[in-house]
Amino acid sequence: MGPIEQKIDLDSDEEIPFSSTPVMRKVHAFDSETTHAYPHADMANSRVFKQIRMGPLSSIQTVIFKSKINVLLPFGPLVILLHYVTEKHEWVFFFSLLGITPLAERLGFATEQLAFYTGPTVGGLLNATFGNATEMIISIYALNNGMIRVVQQSLLGSILSNMLLVLGCSFFIGGIIHHKKVQVFNKASAVVNSGLLLMAVMGIMFPAVLHFTRTEVHFGKSELALSRFSSCVMLIAYASYLFFQLKSQVNLYNPFDEERGDGGDSDEEEAPELTQWEAIAWLAILTIWVSLLSGYLVDAIQGASDSWNMPVSFISVILLPIVGNATEHGSAIMFAMKDKLIPFCVVVGWFMGQPMDLNFQLFETASLFIAVLVVAFMLQEGTSNYFKGLMLILGYLIVAASFYVHVDLSNDD
Repeated sequence: MGPIEQKIDLDSDEEIPFSSTPVMRKVHAFDSETTHAYPHADMANSRVFKQIRMGPLSSIQTVIFKSKINVLLPFGPLVILLHYVTEKHEWVFFFSLLGITPLAERLGFATEQLAFYTGPTVGGLLNATFGNATEMIISIYALNNGMIRVVQQSLLGSILSNMLLVLGCSFFIGGIIHHKKVQVFNKASAVVNSGLLLMAVMGIMFPAVLHFTRTEVHFGKSELALSRFSSCVMLIAYASYLFFQLKSQVNLYNPFDEERGDGGDSDEEEAPELTQWEAIAWLAILTIWVSLLSGYLVDAIQGASDSWNMPVSFISVILLPIVGNATEHGSAIMFAMKDKLIPFCVVVGWFMGQPMDLNFQLFETASLFIAVLVVAFMLQEGTSNYFKGLMLILGYLIVAASFYVHVDLSNDD
């Protein structure tokens, strides 16, 4: 379990940690993907590690049959069949969404299992990488096909989904379950993460402003150069944040460690369910399978848009993030560092010869800016309740409706 979680006596205290809700008991609330509380490597010799059952059959049962969401796995082979025997792009797209969703969740599970053996620092880096593997793979496939606007909008949708929908659901469910209590979370880390999001908005806003005010020194080139420079700066900021979080200011993100101290119940230690090499093998298998289905998903986007009479922008901003955020929707809220994928894709596009930039157009940029402001105001008190959650969910519905009636005038699609 995460380092900030405590056993709660509902009858004796008026404040409870936000992460105490059953929906989010595995993750430090408002920390980024790297803030998972992974056991230290020296736990490998502890009693709980000796309880793990070895063997490939046990591994298959744990990964394939244990999670209920895996009932969607058969849709993966069905996608391949439909792709070759029919021209129904809308069905290929729909079943690709269903088939990739459990794979994304299982990728997160395998990453958590491997992190048991690596310690908190390497575990955090692993989670930051593989926690977004699905989104990165889909984005790389789309970039390779020249679908730059799809990449931009899907990454934007991922941020909006995590900030408004996932966070809102967490607030709402936690507030309903603990309606007589005040839920609290790590205010310091929430403020830092909100600052990072605002910095990301700044990096996205200036290329758009430069483009629409037509004040570029070299028209068509300065905007791209600025985007690449800003992306490198944001990646440096993210690397600095990892160091700040995992090495420099660990106590800021693990405020309850000292309180738990020796009082933690060893029986509640979470034992790994896979061996180290089993976790590595499953990460490789799942990544390859996600890569295969992502190709079919990307190829079917335009056909699905035409068949359903649905804007590509709505598919990219609302539907695609459902796949990439499967883990977050299922178990936790990890929204703060989703912005790192945007500069990553700009740099990848740079190496691939694709003019991926940070000009997200005025409509998308304004949507992100307003959403970040709303979330920042919700986090400033360091408390949560069901009403705040409801406001965030309703805000996401407004965003979704806006993109449904929004026509992207860009020709990059």
